[in-house]
Amino acid sequence: MRPLSRNVLAALEPRELELGLDMGSSHMLRHWRYGRDGQGVAWLLFDRMGASVNTIDEEVLNELADVLRLLLPENPAGIVIRSAKRAGFCAGADVSRFAGQIDPNEAERVLLQGHMVLDAISELAIPTVAVIHGHCLGGGLELALACRTRIAVDGSKFGFPEVLLGLHPGLGGTVRSVGLISPVEAMTMMLTGKTVDTTRARAIGLVDVVTQERHVAAAIRDAVAGRIRPPAATLRARIERLPALRGLLANRMRAQARKRAPEAHYSAPYALIDLWEKFSDRPGAMRNEELRSFAALLASRTAQNLIRVFYLRENLRKMGEAGKPMTHVHVVGAGAMGGDIAAWCALKGLRVTLSDQKPEAIGGAIRRAEALYRKRHMKDVEVRDALDRLVADPRGHGVAQADLVIEAVPENLALKKALYETIEPRMKPSALLATNTSSISLRDLGEDLRNPGRLVGLHFFNPVPRMELVEVVAHEDIFDVTFSRARAFVRQIDKLPAPVASEPGFLVNRALMPYMAEALAMLAEGIAAPTIDAAAEAFGMPVGPVELADRVGLDICLAVADLLARKQATPPTPGLEKLRGKVARGELGMKTGKGFYGWNGDTPRKGRAGDPPADAADRLILPMLNACVACLREGVVAEESTVDAAMIFGAGFAPFTGGPMHYARTQGVEDIVRKLMELVRRHGPRFEPDEGWMSLNS
Repeated sequence: MRPLSRNVLAALEPRELELGLDMGSSHMLRHWRYGRDGQGVAWLLFDRMGASVNTIDEEVLNELADVLRLLLPENPAGIVIRSAKRAGFCAGADVSRFAGQIDPNEAERVLLQGHMVLDAISELAIPTVAVIHGHCLGGGLELALACRTRIAVDGSKFGFPEVLLGLHPGLGGTVRSVGLISPVEAMTMMLTGKTVDTTRARAIGLVDVVTQERHVAAAIRDAVAGRIRPPAATLRARIERLPALRGLLANRMRAQARKRAPEAHYSAPYALIDLWEKFSDRPGAMRNEELRSFAALLASRTAQNLIRVFYLRENLRKMGEAGKPMTHVHVVGAGAMGGDIAAWCALKGLRVTLSDQKPEAIGGAIRRAEALYRKRHMKDVEVRDALDRLVADPRGHGVAQADLVIEAVPENLALKKALYETIEPRMKPSALLATNTSSISLRDLGEDLRNPGRLVGLHFFNPVPRMELVEVVAHEDIFDVTFSRARAFVRQIDKLPAPVASEPGFLVNRALMPYMAEALAMLAEGIAAPTIDAAAEAFGMPVGPVELADRVGLDICLAVADLLARKQATPPTPGLEKLRGKVARGELGMKTGKGFYGWNGDTPRKGRAGDPPADAADRLILPMLNACVACLREGVVAEESTVDAAMIFGAGFAPFTGGPMHYARTQGVEDIVRKLMELVRRHGPRFEPDEGWMSLNS
């Protein structure tokens, strides 16, 4: 608690000095700095030691309690809590403290201490002010809600992401949020995990003031002086709190939750709804039940697996950390994939030139880009700026200036090689050439290039704006720097890079094809498409295999299936001729309005699902696991964790399982192999266990 030296002062962010804090008399613990300004206001600066962002754990909360005990006897005029990190106020709880936490009693003990600290803040008679910039999530938002006034710097983001970890808020956030704003608004934030911006946060009453950084000091003075009054409860909020409506609203919430997260696999949303329905008119009881509910959820297999998924995502992010940022990307091909890749890159701040042999295709891509930006609720000026960065370039002049050229033309080897012959001589020596191919060997694509070492695969998934994963595909001639820069580019545009080798289907398509192929076999047996999809969805897949095939495009599925059959000499897929016939008739799925289903836009018209055969889920899921094991054995991917991450973020493999490899180990490798052998006996050799299972079991 020694005073900070002037040398330390010089290294502090200018924001702290601008706001009038007399840092010369401040003190510091491991994660908090504190002191008083010239007006007698106490300042608490959250500055987690050794981290670029603030997160909350038991030590942080205990130190906060210590600071309050030291400051309150001095009768400060008010308390201001602010982050000293440029990244934001607080990213939420320290998730590392959750991993492996399966003792509900210990979890309750830690949460109770946190409740006591935040309750102490909320009960203070003096003004308490949270000043928020950047992200304010989870436990950070719960801390802000404990303060009397919340001042947000324009551009901040607010949210409760706990549901994505199989949890709900646990530091009093369930009680304070539904008591402050419309209960339905609060529950929606907690049930979906989605963030809201400052405009929305102000509109719903989550924050009291939205201002620019230069006006924060004046807003703080107003808050301490009592000139900022919290808004009165809206008529909507008062109606939603009526006991007679609570059951009806809770049932509606459950119905919405079932569309996203079946209760059998994800219990957190339903626990939260129960909590609100039963206890929201008794805040004290709701706080106690929040503790118990959170602790029980934390100890569940689902939460522990979803925490594992959190770290799988972080590991993929780290794979793209190194590399000089790209500034200019040129995309060749303005179809559905190329146009969306170009739009996304422009959205993320890159200059993008887009070429296509058909100028009307470029115009269509730019119109889709504007629709995407509007759908994401971007401000008019942000839409304008993104569209300014997306440049129609029918003659391909941007090739010569681009740091990265992405080819997204149809899946035809001769067409792609002819394109490379024209663009490679025009590229900068330092530029990378990337292909979005989903199936063609990069070895074949690069054989006529002057410099094959700068060729890399960037396999995006459809729809580009929604799918996080990009497979970054290596081949035997690729330069290490090419592979590294490609992964860094994927992170630069806020996607997750999964490094894979150039083998047929790479990883995700290789694993998905048996899933969809078995659906064809089941269709050939007379099992209805909705029944097949329902069996997969009951397991936990977000989309059944028949619907997935329609969404991907039946022509693409057929091309990948034929490629894998040629390259791997796999047994013929029963029902493949039915797929071939649909492609021949132009029934390609969602993009043509008809495939195995009829389509209304992006919504399939499904009939009623019947009762699936007892082994339907195993028939669909276990071949995926078998293909994942084969990819590990063949070196298509290096680690089991990468398989799990790629299949979750690229194929939607049920996240609550922790990924296909984790699921296999949880179920038991011997048990999986035994089930595969039983499927061989019943349905044929296509279920033969890969020899890689033996090494997994050793």
